[in-house]
Formats: sequence, C-alpha cells, structure tokens
Amino acid sequence: MRLPLMFEPLRQIFRSRARQSERPLPAVPPSTRWYAVGDVHGRLDLFEALIEAIERDDSQGPAADTTIVLLGDLVDRGPDSAGVVSRARRWQAQRRVRVLAGNHEEMFLYALDDIAVLRHFLRHGGRQTALSYGIPRDEYDRATMEELQGMLKAALPDEDRQFLASAKNYLVAGDYLFVHAGIAPQVPLEEQQEHHLRWIREPFLDHAEPHDHFVVHGHTITETVDARSNRIGIDTGAYRSGCLTALALEGTTRRIIQAVERDGVITIETGADAI
Repeated sequence: MRLPLMFEPLRQIFRSRARQSERPLPAVPPSTRWYAVGDVHGRLDLFEALIEAIERDDSQGPAADTTIVLLGDLVDRGPDSAGVVSRARRWQAQRRVRVLAGNHEEMFLYALDDIAVLRHFLRHGGRQTALSYGIPRDEYDRATMEELQGMLKAALPDEDRQFLASAKNYLVAGDYLFVHAGIAPQVPLEEQQEHHLRWIREPFLDHAEPHDHFVVHGHTITETVDARSNRIGIDTGAYRSGCLTALALEGTTRRIIQAVERDGVITIETGADAI
C-alpha cells in the first residue's frame, strides 16, 4: 500500500536513519591514536592545560603511533596569539603535530601585504593578535593602516610566519577527514576549493547525508560538541566560553578532552562522545 504524500518526509527520515545504522563506524588506522584540537584563538592558558592533558592521556594508553592535529584558528580574539603560535611550534618540535590552516591564519598572513584584508583582520580579532606580538597599545591606537601593517610585519618573527604559512588545508586518517571549516557537500576532496575548507558554514553544516569521509572540524562555535552522523564540530568557543576541546580517536572509539576555565581556575574534563 502506498503511503499518502503527506507522509513522504517521514518515510525519507526513517530510510536515512536505517542507512546510517547499517554503515560501519568510522575508524582511524590500526595501532594509531589521533587527537584533534579545536580553535584556540589566543587562549594560551587553556592550550597549555590541554597539551598537558593530551600528553598524559597518550602516555596512559596502550602503545600507539600518535598524531596531534590542530584544526586552525590558533590566532585572534584571545589575549595571547603570539604565545599560542610559539607553543604550537615547540610542541611540533617535540612530537608529530600537524597544523591546519584556518580562516584567521589566512587573514593574518594576507593582511601583511593587503590593506583591505588588514582592515578586515583587525575588525575580527586581529587587534588582540597585534598587541600580543608586542605592538604598544598607544602606538597601535595612533597608527594609520599603512603604519600598522609595517609594525605588524616587523613584529612577526620569520619562524612564526613560516610556521603559519606551512599549514595544510586538510588531513585524512582512515575514515576521518580533518579540516578547519568543512567541505562542500558532494564534491570530491581533490576538487574542494580552499575557500570552502577554511570558511564554509552552509550548506555543509545542514548536510545530513554521508560524506566520503567522516569530517572533524572547528570554525563554527557551538556550546557543546556538535556530533552528527557525518561530522563532529569541536569549536566550543574557547576565547569567550573558556572551554577548549580536543577529540581523541582510536580505532572506532571517540573521546572528548576539555580544558575548562571557571572563575580563573582551569580543570580538565573528559568523557565519551556518542557516535
């Protein structure tokens, strides 16, 4: 018997859920462990605490080939972008840390050579980044755009600029795709535009069908971890919420590790995330 047309949307939902339940769980390669860190945005205090928590978590688990992925937006908005970049570089010198490019790193680097981008950068958290690199506040307030650009170029160490410029757009690990913002739905990975990987929100966020990979991303702030059937968003708005999130992946398991600041005190909170 054919259902009335009014019930067709419900039938499609049930079919979609059935297909999802039949799919195998996404997994990282055997004998590997992966940690993805969401948007730090200048919160060095939370970043330091989360690094310690990840190192402790990794040391307490079975032996594994471990990789840490920083999902981008290390800079802007928070108080110490310079400190975050420096700490990320030191961490990378000690173990395998892969860095992805976020839209804020893109703005920062382009702002060094383009006044129009510099204006946009400064309106979206770049002021805090400039001050963190030692530009005096009174000089910042008096400077023209051209003067500010020159001051920022002079203040940014070459090693920091090279570090940020070397960031990748995405990384694949088994069934998982790590990317800053997301992907254009139904477009092969090799055909994705850089702008989408660093900036996209819709139609990616509302796309409910499977992608070629299960996507781990930041960029879009949510109050809690945004776990969906085809993606998981871990930007919990560290610069304003005081919560910096990492996702630990091993086999088909997923765990959450968070550095949370309340009333000036930072604690580590962990938990399993529903798959």
